[in-house]
Amino acid sequence: MTDKKNVKYYDNLAVASSPHLVTALDTQKTMMWVLIALLPAFIASVFYFGVGAVILTAVCAGCSVFFEWGYERLLGKKVTIRDLSACVTGVILAMNLPSNLPVWMAVIGCFVAIVIVKQLYGGLGRNFANPAIVGRIVLLLSFTSYMTTWPVTRLNQTADAVTGATPLGLLADGALAEAPSLKDMLLGNIGGAMGETCSIAIFIGLAILIWKKIISPIIPLCYMGTVFVFAFIYYSFAGGDYSALHMALFHLLAGGVVFGATFCATDYVTSPIMKTAKIAFGIGCGLVTMIIRLFCAYPEGASFAILFMNVMAPLLDMVAQNRFYGIGAEEKAAKKAAKEAEKEAKGK
Repeated sequence: MTDKKNVKYYDNLAVASSPHLVTALDTQKTMMWVLIALLPAFIASVFYFGVGAVILTAVCAGCSVFFEWGYERLLGKKVTIRDLSACVTGVILAMNLPSNLPVWMAVIGCFVAIVIVKQLYGGLGRNFANPAIVGRIVLLLSFTSYMTTWPVTRLNQTADAVTGATPLGLLADGALAEAPSLKDMLLGNIGGAMGETCSIAIFIGLAILIWKKIISPIIPLCYMGTVFVFAFIYYSFAGGDYSALHMALFHLLAGGVVFGATFCATDYVTSPIMKTAKIAFGIGCGLVTMIIRLFCAYPEGASFAILFMNVMAPLLDMVAQNRFYGIGAEEKAAKKAAKEAEKEAKGK
């Protein structure tokens, strides 16, 4: 999208850097709509987890903006905090954290996301992976016990239980009978990262982004569809106390699949451009997520799957792009031979 502020005119010619899509939607407006789409998930997190969700979100958003401002000022670069991209990164990171995480740990995650992943690679548009996803993974690997201690919702808190397992954690421990119902998972009355529990709120955000044409529905639908189909096929053969349909819905609504497919996998910078590549990207995210969930020690795989496919995105675009623009090599050779024959005929 061409930003009108960066357009220069030379003899009635408008000159601007790519991309050259004529639209009034610039980076700031795009990020504003992403924040609006995140609002339902934020409201749900406040409802279920209380003031801790507000504090953590405010800290992550504020620190992300501060780190971007400080880095750019320190290096004498143009300050870009007005484009709201740093704020979006902070909010997405917050939504991927438990609401009881110590604030100073969240600050470290913001530093990793903004300074190391985004700014050191050149700023917005040049990062190789989604900054919020990398920030979350670094916190998970560095502070595993804190990042896997999940507060129960305010509706389920008792004097003896203020923390509990996530649905995927219960599945990994063989305690699926204790897992919440699909209705609770849809409404968000479950343990987990504060922004990924209420699937209805995330679906509302997804609808907003698709309606405003901020994102294409290809990646989210392919990602969630792959998770659903993979789980359905697996449990059709594996059997168990629950039907394959129930388990497919369970894996779709549990963990970070819906949130990751909506707000992380669709990142402009780290997702493919070509339509075929988008399909492969979404399917790849779903496959890697389910492989980690079903065959690895860690019960959740959405963040790792998105990071893996971020690295694969340039390759997918390269494979998916058209090979020829114009006539093929054989047709060129035939036309050249015809012209030479015509010249020889005229010479005789």
